[in-house]
Order: sequence, then structure tokens, then C-alpha cells
Amino acid sequence: MFASVTSRIALQTRSTLAQRFYTTGAGVNTLLYVEHKDGAISGATLNALTAAKKLGGSVTALVAGDAPEGVAQQVAKLEGISKVLSAKNTAYANSLPEDIAPLLVEAQSKFGFTHLVTGHTAVGKNIFPRAAALMDVAAISDITGIESEDTFVRPIYAGNAIATVKTNDKIKVVTVRGTAFEASSATNDAGVSEEEAPSAETLGVTQWIGEEIQKSDRPDLGSAKRVISGGRGMKNGENFKMLYDLADKMGAAVGASRAAVDAGFVDNSLQVGQTGKIVAPELYIAVGISGAIQHLAGMKDSKTIVAINKDADAPIFQVADYGLVDDLFKAVPELTEKVRTRPRISNYKDLETRMEDEASFAGTVKKQQTTCNGYGTLQSVED
Repeated sequence: MFASVTSRIALQTRSTLAQRFYTTGAGVNTLLYVEHKDGAISGATLNALTAAKKLGGSVTALVAGDAPEGVAQQVAKLEGISKVLSAKNTAYANSLPEDIAPLLVEAQSKFGFTHLVTGHTAVGKNIFPRAAALMDVAAISDITGIESEDTFVRPIYAGNAIATVKTNDKIKVVTVRGTAFEASSATNDAGVSEEEAPSAETLGVTQWIGEEIQKSDRPDLGSAKRVISGGRGMKNGENFKMLYDLADKMGAAVGASRAAVDAGFVDNSLQVGQTGKIVAPELYIAVGISGAIQHLAGMKDSKTIVAINKDADAPIFQVADYGLVDDLFKAVPELTEKVRTRPRISNYKDLETRMEDEASFAGTVKKQQTTCNGYGTLQSVED
């Protein structure tokens, strides 16, 4: 009897929710939540827009903030956006999830969106599961592929396995891994229509105290084309200055493994990995990083991976394209000096010489890779 009553209550609850949250029934209709900061659209949102367009159908963007007008105008010019909803409220100024999640729910209730999409960032991971819970549907996080409007691909077990997930929920709540999709661009010069978003109750249960932002001239870690990361092998925070010097000369961002962050060497904003930032730069240099699977999950999609570690058996070498088995405290200063003294290309003759030198070096690397350690790693510079 008790089980029967419980089942009826559950069915009645779901029925009530189903009456409130409906979908258009006319194909895919996606709501893209736009993450922004200081008047600029986040790169993760541009990647999420590409995923939203791949779903097909129309894409409506939601911009929330205390002064969303400027960002809304930028969003209106993005390719693939059919309409922009603007929500102005001081409660939305800092994207507090307790206030943004109900706003998403109200927007879905009014317009019947079939999909809610945003980037898999700290903000997205905080807001979207709350919105999904309010609508009594499952959140599908960190997708890297779309097979159909109800079937998605996402990594599991720190990226060691890939799951294909199909949902029967009428409303799909999805966060997108930015490195898996190209960023959309602004090509719609005329822009699209803007509309005021439906109002939602702001709970006010969380108070914004403030934030401390470290200013840096280096590229943003999440979008940099070159990244240099340090691990436990750096031994202390002072030694990270070596990586900063090299990064500045290469125009690279600096990252770190969780071990380095937990040891207090650097701030956790630099953490790369499963519980940090997911990056996929053109060049990733791992210095003093052993290669735990949690770290590999955050950088293994990089186009070229270079590892520097004195332990030839370190797991990082199994995913590295190039490896240097050497003491990092010797290798990094040498590399920095080589980069510093490398002449700039000023004419075609210099370019031709540079290409010949690099082709010769690449041949040497390839030869060494086939004979070293079984991991495709290079021996010490002196060998």
C-alpha cells in the first residue's frame, strides 16, 4: 500500500511538471544561455553556439545582467542566432545560479524550448544542473559530440571512455565542452530582433561579496594557442618563474597540474585537468608533470604535446608527441635561452633557411623517437 501511494504521488508530481514545461512539438527550438564578463561574450558561449546550430532548428540567445544591452547587441550579430532575449536585473549581475536558474525555467515555460545549451564552464556547471532539477529532467554535461537531437557523446572515467547518451526527456539541458566545437563568428551585420525575457522571481538567498582578479598580459588559459604547465616536479611556487619567463617569450599561457595547485605552488585558476580547465591548444608543454589521468583528461586533445620530465617511465610520455627526459631545472632555462636568441624572420631567405633547419630537426626527432624508451621520448639534450 505504501509503495502504491508513493508511486501515485510521483506520477502526479511529474504530470504537474509536464503540464507546465512543454516543448513546441515543431522540431528543435534551442535556448542558448550567454555567459559574459565585462561586456565581452565568453569564448565558451561561442563554442556552445556552434553545438546549438548543429542541433538544427532555431537558436534563441538569453543575455542576463544588470546592463545586458551591449552584450545583447553583440549576440544579435552572431551567425545562427534567430532572436535575443534580454533580462535586466541587478540580481543577474554576477550570474548567481540561484537567480539565473529560475530565469531559464521561466523562459522555457513561456517559449517551449526543446533544448537549453551553454558552455561547460564553472558558471554553466553551476547553473544548468539547478535548472534541470527545477524542470525535473536530467542534465547532460560536457558533451563533445551530437549524433541527433536526443543523442549526445560525452567523455567518462576522466576521458578514458566515451559514452553515447540518449535521453527521453522532452527538454534537453546540455553543457558543451568548448574544445570540441569551433567558435562561431559574427557575420550577421544587420542583427536580429531583441525581446525582453520573461520575469522570474529572484530568491536573494545568496549574496555576492566580491572577487579578486589577477591581471595578466598573458593569453587566457582556456583559449590560448600555446600553454606551458608545471607539476609537482617544480618543487615550489618560486620555481614557476621559469615557466612564466618561457611563456612570456613564447606568447603562451601558464597552467598547472592539480598536484601543483594542491601543494600551494600556484592559484587554482591555473589548474588544468578534469576538475580544472579543459584546454586544447596548438602546443601544450608539460613540465615536471607525471601525467595522472585526471590531468590528461584536461589536455589530451591538444594538437601537439611536449613533455619534459626526468622520469622516462612517466605516463605523460604515452600521450606526448615529443618528450625530453631531462632535469627540468636544466632543460627549461636552456629552452628559454634558445627561444630568446632565435632570430626573427625578416625575408624569404630567412624563412627558407628556417624551414630547412626545422625539417632537419624533425627528422632527427623522428629517428630518436623510434629508439628511445618505448614511449617515443627523446633522451637528454647531451645524449
